[in-house]
Amino acid sequence: MPDVIALSLAPIDVLDIPIAPEKRIAGNPSTGLASAYENEAAGFYAGTWQSEVGAWRVAYDEDELCVILVGRVRLTEDGGEAREFGPGEAFVVPRGFRGVWETVEPVRKIYAISG
Repeated sequence: MPDVIALSLAPIDVLDIPIAPEKRIAGNPSTGLASAYENEAAGFYAGTWQSEVGAWRVAYDEDELCVILVGRVRLTEDGGEAREFGPGEAFVVPRGFRGVWETVEPVRKIYAISG
């Protein structure tokens, strides 16, 4: 039987994943992640993710559960209202979401992605 996998909630030391220039709207943020679990066959991934302040276009081809540990984010669906989330709040970004992800304050979150 497989072991249970704990996710690290510690800050990510190196944010070395830049947002592609064609997606950026504001700022020049870098992101980083600490993958805790990957099941490629099932299309399921979990870990922690961190981002600097900035805004960029997103297009989700998977479902993602987000739990904000620190910081604030604002998601604005194309043609829709902006929604903000902060520490202790959780939300799901459904497959098919198109819009803007804005990191309002440096953020760290738990993610679980189902493709």
